[in-house]
Amino acid sequence: MKLLEGVITPYTIDVPEAILDDLKRRLANTRWSHSPDLGWDGGMDANYLRDFCDYWREEYNWRRAEQQLNQLAQYRTEIDDIGVHFVHERGKGPAPFPLILTHGYPDSFYRFVKLIPLLTDPVAFG
Repeated sequence: MKLLEGVITPYTIDVPEAILDDLKRRLANTRWSHSPDLGWDGGMDANYLRDFCDYWREEYNWRRAEQQLNQLAQYRTEIDDIGVHFVHERGKGPAPFPLILTHGYPDSFYRFVKLIPLLTDPVAFG
């Protein structure tokens, strides 16, 4: 892919530490409802949600995830005044087939992260 100055620019995910600290602080300061626990019958199971928030605050390693996502060749451009983020991974083999995967809003390219290696190097995955 030829990069045209000011048209298509490389992109790296780099979330500032202050944003991650703020997220942890907000999760720690969550005020939980004192409503009766109805499990999933009442919507979101309150115990599951508390466990999920604890996981994000105490265990989830954003820097590791960020590093893994940055293994993909990512770019940004603008089309009709709309910012567009995309991944451009070249296929391997004698005749790779160009393929475009798109998603709608509100979604993310993360939907395709596990699929991209299978499509770009099918021989390696049988």
